[in-house]
Amino acid sequence: MVLKALRLAVVFVLLPLPLARGDDWPTYQHDYARSGVTAEKPSFPLAESWTHRARHKPQPAWPGPAREDPYNKVQNLRPRMTFDKVFHVVAAGEDLYFGSSADDQVYALDAATGKARWSFFAEAPVRFAPTIAGERLCFGSDDGRVYCVAREDGKQIWRRDPPEKDYRLPGNGRVISLWAVRSSVVVDGDVVYFSSGLFPKEGVFVNAIDSADGSPVWRTASADRPAQGYLLASATRLYVPTGRENPLVYERATGKALQAVQGAGGTYALLTGDTLIFGPGKAGELGVVEPGQSEQLANFAGNHILVAGGVFFLHANDRLRALDQVRYVELARKRRDLTARKNVLTEELKKLGRRAASAEGLKMSTELAAVGNELNKVNAEIPKCVKWDVSCPQALALVMTGDVLIAGGDGEVAAYSASDGKQIWSAGVDGAAYGLAVANGRLFVSTDVGAIQCFK
Repeated sequence: MVLKALRLAVVFVLLPLPLARGDDWPTYQHDYARSGVTAEKPSFPLAESWTHRARHKPQPAWPGPAREDPYNKVQNLRPRMTFDKVFHVVAAGEDLYFGSSADDQVYALDAATGKARWSFFAEAPVRFAPTIAGERLCFGSDDGRVYCVAREDGKQIWRRDPPEKDYRLPGNGRVISLWAVRSSVVVDGDVVYFSSGLFPKEGVFVNAIDSADGSPVWRTASADRPAQGYLLASATRLYVPTGRENPLVYERATGKALQAVQGAGGTYALLTGDTLIFGPGKAGELGVVEPGQSEQLANFAGNHILVAGGVFFLHANDRLRALDQVRYVELARKRRDLTARKNVLTEELKKLGRRAASAEGLKMSTELAAVGNELNKVNAEIPKCVKWDVSCPQALALVMTGDVLIAGGDGEVAAYSASDGKQIWSAGVDGAAYGLAVANGRLFVSTDVGAIQCFK
């Protein structure tokens, strides 16, 4: 039902940290808010330009979930650890880069031809897309190190090793460090941020180091949960996904731990200002947490959200919807307040017990009926906020380029008009398209068989 899928009650203002220049795609999902939105406007239809096929397909750290959770009565469990299903790419100018979980390398390709330019070896899997920072490329590895190399030729500029003794052990089918860097890196000016450590008893840390030479700035011991996922950053805060658990929030300037949010765990996350959306939870629910709050403000059923031009684009298993942001938030806030009042009145009436028929009880009952009627009116109005609602079988990834939404699916990518939801283009791809990036007139599609396909 539309109403069930649209349980969202927060104003989303897209404020990604300044990062991209021109039409580049310098980090996963374009910016450190992981917005997935770019002003780039490729002309459709697109035609396949080239395909790069890695020698070895991605080797994700974690298998898929069990079929069900009988204890909690949840069927068809959703995968929550999906950060390395494909080789996610970043791009700037005529350069394309990706890290490999299969052969422990970072590769540079010619964006125009797909031909390899250079590669750099780490000592363990590189599970996250590198980050472009000017003429440098920064990334972490399961070997516990963060590397900075020259974009031009891949030569190492500096390397940051874990300060502890370099212990290695079998993990996720490979040999990894006790302090594996199981996150992306965020590079902003003079500072590089990353997380390290998978074993709470041995230490899990959030780190800030100098971007010039890798020297330490601050280091904070994390809570008892391993950091895994793409880091997010606003102007003042750093958001750290923790795999199947819920994200942690830190102060960027000092590393001070600010909060642990509550809700559906998972490694998908999006920032809108300092409001965090994350999930997908066991059943595919995304939670919404406002800044400074630990409890969820709202949640809804879906895979991804994009926010642009006063519209929420909600991406579910087989649907793509556009929602009027202003009107919906107005109604959703009203519904939240009415629901809270309804709950208070219900509890007060219960406490009255046999005195519920008293004057005081009758007054409460009258107000409760009025609140219920008003709540019904609001609930009836919320579905009218939907601008359009179309079938979208491509449920694995979503980005927005100009006024076009691009969705990745199993063996296919498709483009939809943001104004009316009409499909305007589609193409077949080799594998499941979990990775999308748009830069300089090109669409790059990464699939779970190790293919990277370029359309232009």
